[in-house]
This record gives sequence, structure tokens and C-alpha cells, in this order.
Amino acid sequence: MDRQVKPSQQPTRSPDRHKLLFDPNARIHGLIDDRAVLNFIDDLKEVRRGEDDLYVEIDTPGGDADGARRMALEAKLFLKHSGRAGYVIGKNTVYSAGVSVLAAFPKAHRYLCPQAVLLIHERRLEKDLVLNGPIRSCLQIVREQLALLETAEQLENEGFADLVRGSRMSLDELRNHAMNSCYLLAEKALELEIVEGITF
Repeated sequence: MDRQVKPSQQPTRSPDRHKLLFDPNARIHGLIDDRAVLNFIDDLKEVRRGEDDLYVEIDTPGGDADGARRMALEAKLFLKHSGRAGYVIGKNTVYSAGVSVLAAFPKAHRYLCPQAVLLIHERRLEKDLVLNGPIRSCLQIVREQLALLETAEQLENEGFADLVRGSRMSLDELRNHAMNSCYLLAEKALELEIVEGITF
């Protein structure tokens, strides 16, 4: 079994630049869907079998928010229990759900290529609410939908909090930007200290 290490005890050494740029042992390319999640989990299993640190490359237009949360959880579990470090680099586009995976890594272990762009926004929902029946039944439907929205907001806030931890941006500031879709170029992300560095 992997040795458990508290987050505060995670290794803080600098990443191997060659592995970060050219030889990551886990990749997220393309849309985040069920297949991408399973591929990522398989990559992590292979890393666990060896002794290397985790190097994740992200290039995604986004995708399924719940799938990204599962990827983020798996990355956090690796960092917590393996006794090894994990690093992540955004190569080109790190949009929407991809930011959730980036945020799973400590700020000190996040990197971007110079041309990388982050897209941070609130989760979009499109749903018709049909009320047809007794008042109490309609109220129950409304309560259930409200509970769904409140839970989704709570989960989203947790991911946003991970992203801004250790940065110069507050959670409220990020949420205000995210309401209208927030594109961050690599230089701006570095200025806000959302990432540790830009490398090429």
C-alpha cells in the first residue's frame, strides 16, 4: 500500500523539465468524457506501479464537469498517499473542466507553456422546469431542483478554492470573473500567482 503523506509534507522539489515538457506519464488531451476519465485512471495506475513522480499534461477544450472532478480526486489521492510529488502543465488550452484538474495540484506544482490559455467559468445548466399538479407536489419539485443547484454551487466553490489557494486572487474575485467567463493568458495567470511558472 502507498505510504500516506499529509499535504503539508508533499515533496516541494523542482520538476524534471524534460519530463514536464516532453515525457509526462499522464495526459489529458481533447474533450473530458468517460473515456478520458478511464484513460487518466489507467495512467495513474501505471505511475503507481513505478517509482516516478506524477507528470500530467493538459490540453482540453473542457467537457464533463463531474468527470473532471473524478480526475481531480484521483490526482489528489495520488499526492496524498503515494509519498511522491505531482506536477501539471497546461500546454495550449486548459478550458472549463480542465481547470478543475489543474486546480487539484498545489499552486507550486502548476506550470503553463507561454501560449497556454485558461478558461474559467461557472458551470452552465439548461433545464426546463415543468410544474403541473397539486401545489405541494410542485413545491417539492422546486425544492429538489434548488437542492441540486446549491449542491452544484458548493462543489464548484471547492474547485475554485483549490485554484486560488496560494494565489493573489480571492475566491470572491474569481467567482466574479467566472460569472462572465474569464480567459487568462499564461502571463496573467503567473502574475496572479495561480501557477508557479511558465516554461518552454
